[in-house]
Amino acid sequence: MIERYALSPLKELWELEAQYERWLEVELAVVNAYEKTGRIPQGTLEKIKSAARIDLEAISEIEKQVDHDVIAFIKFVTQGMGDEARFFHLGLTSSDVVDTALSLAVRKSGRFIVSSLEQLSRALKEKAIAYRNVVCMGRTHGIHAEPTSFGLKFLSFFVEIERAILRLNRAIDGCSVGKLSGAVGNYANILPEIESMALGELGLRPTAVSSQIIPRDIHAEFLSALAIAASSIERMAVEFRHLQRTEVLEVQEPFKKGQRGSSAMPHKKNPIICERLTGMARLIRSYAGASLEDIALWHERDISHSSVERVVLPDATMLLYYMSEKSVYLVSNLVIYPERMRENFKASRNLVFSQRIMLALIERGMSREEAYRLVQELSMDCWNGSLDFKQLVLTNQVIAGLMDSEEISRLFSPEYFLRNVDFVFKRVLNGG
Repeated sequence: MIERYALSPLKELWELEAQYERWLEVELAVVNAYEKTGRIPQGTLEKIKSAARIDLEAISEIEKQVDHDVIAFIKFVTQGMGDEARFFHLGLTSSDVVDTALSLAVRKSGRFIVSSLEQLSRALKEKAIAYRNVVCMGRTHGIHAEPTSFGLKFLSFFVEIERAILRLNRAIDGCSVGKLSGAVGNYANILPEIESMALGELGLRPTAVSSQIIPRDIHAEFLSALAIAASSIERMAVEFRHLQRTEVLEVQEPFKKGQRGSSAMPHKKNPIICERLTGMARLIRSYAGASLEDIALWHERDISHSSVERVVLPDATMLLYYMSEKSVYLVSNLVIYPERMRENFKASRNLVFSQRIMLALIERGMSREEAYRLVQELSMDCWNGSLDFKQLVLTNQVIAGLMDSEEISRLFSPEYFLRNVDFVFKRVLNGG
């Protein structure tokens, strides 16, 4: 991941030194299991721990010779050991170490992301409650549809992020597996008992059936969960981008003192955070697609997945963490203009009450087809002319024969559309 988007602690988690530390953690857990079961001399673990060290430059130099990162790691880590070195990596294949350590990294990165998403969820919930009774224009196809609650927008985002958290937690649990089952996964040179003990120490479960590697559908599920979460954040970002357009201007991204929006146009205040989030979601979705390609490997394993994962897992987790952290800042500091919502509402010249009029006519005995036709004709007159829709309804003789002016006026209440908003909020926030 480029430095621009690499945030702590995800940045440090995926650094090479941290990877080697996880490899060593796995190796030591196996040594510990061997020692506890009496298969190697007592005290071996402490001797190995005392002698083991990590030097990135030295390991890199060895890798240039052997062209194998795990062998380079083993050669360097064991070079300061005595006879106990023969018990290091005993019965293991490289992927036992790499895949099990990768599960540790995925689990830890996933938990950091969940923690950040929980902050975003809380910020969205606060905004939803604060703006639950603020009327704004609901839009379908980008066109004014009917009034709605501005808080309901935030509530929708809140619920979606909550689903993303649940989905991601399930995927993290699915990835909390390891494999210490040898070259083709059949425990030919290591006992299942050793695997269970070592993985238990690491807080992982044994993979039910492994080959040389952990099956890659597990990682694809995790990346898919990341991609869905990123897409949910993008949905929110796209909404804010549309609402920040000059012609709409119902919200604005925070714009700090000294910030500039354009090298050429001093007046510009652009939705750059939301646009960045949109671009990042595209990247994460592409990474999820790449992970799906990794599922079908040759026989008990080929290495075609490795180069993909070295990029997509660190990048996807760091990107989503960045997206979530930026979204917390964005939502918490979003500038909201209820007065603009009222102005935009007026721009429709009351056309958005068309369904209310149609249903009132149906209730008074008119057929649906006849009511629709009549209201649409009045709506088109409003679209194509300068008169207000309410005025056209009030002066229509057919409608006047079914409703008096007071009844008609009551139908043009924006607050009517919020009458069941509290029900939705209670269903979400109180569980029913």
